[in-house]
Amino acid sequence: MALVGEALRLGALCGALWLFWRVYKHVFERSPLDNIPGPASVSFSKGNLAQFYDRQGWDFHHELGLKYGPVVKLHGPFGSKQLFVFDPAALSSIVVKDQYIYEEQEEFLASMHLMLGDGLLATLGEQHRRQRKLLNPVFSINHMRHMAPIFYRISGDLREAIASRVTAGAAEVDILDWMARTALELVGQAGLGYSFDDFVSDRADEYAEAIKAMVPTLFPLRLLRPFLPLSMKLGSPGLRRRLVALAPNRHIRRAQEISDAIAAHSHRIFEEKKRGLAAGDAAAVHQIGEGKDIMSRLMQANILAAEEDRLPEAELLGQMSTFIFAGMDTTSGALARILQLLAAHPDVQEKLRAELVAARADAGGDIPYDRLSELPYLDAVCRETLRLYAPVPFLTRTARKDMVLPLSAPIRGVDGKLMNEVPVPAGTGIIIGILACNRNPELWGADALEWRPERWLVPLPESVAKGRVPGVYSHLMTFLGGGRACIGFKFSQLEMKIVLAVLLPAFTFAPSDKDIIWNIAGIQYPSVRRESLKAQMPMKIGLVKA
Repeated sequence: MALVGEALRLGALCGALWLFWRVYKHVFERSPLDNIPGPASVSFSKGNLAQFYDRQGWDFHHELGLKYGPVVKLHGPFGSKQLFVFDPAALSSIVVKDQYIYEEQEEFLASMHLMLGDGLLATLGEQHRRQRKLLNPVFSINHMRHMAPIFYRISGDLREAIASRVTAGAAEVDILDWMARTALELVGQAGLGYSFDDFVSDRADEYAEAIKAMVPTLFPLRLLRPFLPLSMKLGSPGLRRRLVALAPNRHIRRAQEISDAIAAHSHRIFEEKKRGLAAGDAAAVHQIGEGKDIMSRLMQANILAAEEDRLPEAELLGQMSTFIFAGMDTTSGALARILQLLAAHPDVQEKLRAELVAARADAGGDIPYDRLSELPYLDAVCRETLRLYAPVPFLTRTARKDMVLPLSAPIRGVDGKLMNEVPVPAGTGIIIGILACNRNPELWGADALEWRPERWLVPLPESVAKGRVPGVYSHLMTFLGGGRACIGFKFSQLEMKIVLAVLLPAFTFAPSDKDIIWNIAGIQYPSVRRESLKAQMPMKIGLVKA
């Protein structure tokens, strides 16, 4: 106990010295960012970040883009300054041209390392490039075609599970819970060759519960995350674990429980896969995914890779946890949002249902991959939802050295003069405004804030193409761009389209009478009532009448 007390005193001293240095640096040194427009600080200790990271800070986010322009100065803790950016030319520099200078923030990397291990979200530089090189082939379109039958089978199980709950008539169902269970099973079978859920019981797998709780647990700790890299240097892992157990903040203790649950499940699955690979191809055909799942392919590719490209076991384990986290909350949230919008727009719901019913009739059953990809209204609904309601509303970066950000058009500085570029001092935090870029009326027109799938059925405004947004998907930043773009965005699109193709011909969707609130977080999530931390979205579901 004396050792723990000494560690706490040492940690407090280091924290105080670090804080003094930060305050001196940011308060007493002038910055070129002082001339960038932005809202006034409301707190010396938090700046604007308490407003920005407020779960219900949607009005503040909306105001940033409309009032201050595509590059905005935000005040951080203790006099520090950050940039909120959605100018396309500036984003091209950040995520593509100079992506190895604008890197993930240390506190984000540290939190992903602690929660998920050394997967794609927790690595930088050559380590990240090596991981991505090995992973790219298993996320190809050709491999997605092999995944389609698995996706249809799981979506069929989901349809039967929901049908059994509405046989007596329309009933209220937590659709987010079912979408999360489905996304976990899809990424489990197609990604890991492992089944988590039989869709029979009303309780989801505890692994799924841990993943679902991760974002709501971590987001309230956002203002404490800058201290994380420093705390990870404090003593041994065992000592740090004991300190976490003594932490007065319940979110910190819960984060440790979630991390432990994810690590234990990933390790168990990994060991089973190793035994399956050792048994050879003959045994693989009897496994879930028949040995064609992403993780089996990755482990096989790793064995065959040149020694310098091979990933250690810890990094393979990290990829497993990362697959589950990145593939579950984002896709389930997007599907829940689509169904909520279809419930609110019954004319769109009926039009999409008619397209899917006709395509199924033409195919004589499940719609083949290539035909599914070409369905215009299904594609329009998915694109428009991912534009207006991107699951990840923003991402963060740090400038590793002094840089200059180019601009698509000049902005007016605080001094009244036009600026054609923005000087960025080393260490500046950058917030990539994903939603702000996707909703930019300068690109998308006066109706940019309106959910209108039909915009994708006609030529897009010339301003969209001329804007040159550096995203990998449909002129949008939803899946980012550059070397850290979402590697599984094709996987996610296939999931969404197949689930919708199976559910809409079978069920009608109507809004719940409950008050559904969407919360700002690293990944948006819905809850019932403003004060609730539980991710859920009830909806009225009934059977389609023959």
